[in-house]
Amino acid sequence: MGRRQKENQAKVDRNTTYPVDEGLALLKEVTKGTKFDQTINVAVHLGIDPRHADQLVRGSISLPKGIGKKKKVVAFCDGPDAEAAKAAGAVEVGIDDLVEKINGGWQDFDVAIAHPRAMGKVGRLGRVLGPSGKMPSPKNGTVTPNVA
Repeated sequence: MGRRQKENQAKVDRNTTYPVDEGLALLKEVTKGTKFDQTINVAVHLGIDPRHADQLVRGSISLPKGIGKKKKVVAFCDGPDAEAAKAAGAVEVGIDDLVEKINGGWQDFDVAIAHPRAMGKVGRLGRVLGPSGKMPSPKNGTVTPNVA
């Protein structure tokens, strides 16, 4: 264990539960001067019993500055929709050429969105995109006329 790590561990009492503001201030203090983006885990004790139906907690949050990683998006569309999607940040746009490229093994993207017009051709990619969770679907909002 390095000198800096020993100093930082001395600042934190592992048996103490810190209020949010105090914990964040302490976190900023002990991570000062690091040369990489660190990951933190936050444990929140809500004092509820999940076995009771009226005490279940479900939901999600959006972080104010995102998760720090930009998602690579491809858009299955053509014409003015393709131009709008490219302007919005899609890494690849098109229909036929994009289908061929993905059938050839290319999957260097995180999310695929599609215009409903293109789903006839995109549907053939189900065996390729489905297992990796990248297949556009109306259920998750990735099949939409507004691809931008």
